[in-house]
Amino acid sequence: MVDSERKEHKMSRPTEVTRDPRTTDTALAGLPQDLDQGVLRAAFGAFPTGVVAVAARVDNQVVGIAASSFTSVSLDPPLVSFAISTTSRTWPALRRADHLGVTVLADHHDRVARQLAGPADTRFANLDTTTDDNGAVTLPDGVAWFDTTIHHQVEAGDHTIVLLRLHAVAHVEHKRPLVFHRSGFGLHRPT
Repeated sequence: MVDSERKEHKMSRPTEVTRDPRTTDTALAGLPQDLDQGVLRAAFGAFPTGVVAVAARVDNQVVGIAASSFTSVSLDPPLVSFAISTTSRTWPALRRADHLGVTVLADHHDRVARQLAGPADTRFANLDTTTDDNGAVTLPDGVAWFDTTIHHQVEAGDHTIVLLRLHAVAHVEHKRPLVFHRSGFGLHRPT
């Protein structure tokens, strides 16, 4: 583009900020804000996410977690990620697995998600699972399934971001995913 065709757009800060009175957001008005964990948790919860089960057979036991931080990362190489708390007592065992299975939970899996977020010794009690030859564990009746290996781990504050390399994938078209939103399952309108 030649200079004579270039249009410059200057961004100016509005002199008056209109805010929704139901919010506690003072950052838009340029005021400092205390980022306490309760405020952050509520703000993060405004963004709906899917829920996955990440599981494997380790030392002849099924070990796994529920995660709502799952996302696609790259097509080439094929990568996905999730984040796990640095205080997790499950991750040290789970990361030793040769392969990890990831199941995108379906909208009827809210009880399963709660169970997988509960005590480690009962997470897979009475749940049907499938273990492949590499030890990746998946749950039936999900929306998508991934056979993965750990590609890289990145320490990020109080969590570890885990990049997973995909080795096999499957999915169905006719099911809806389980959605986690505002600390509950399903989409919730603010009151």
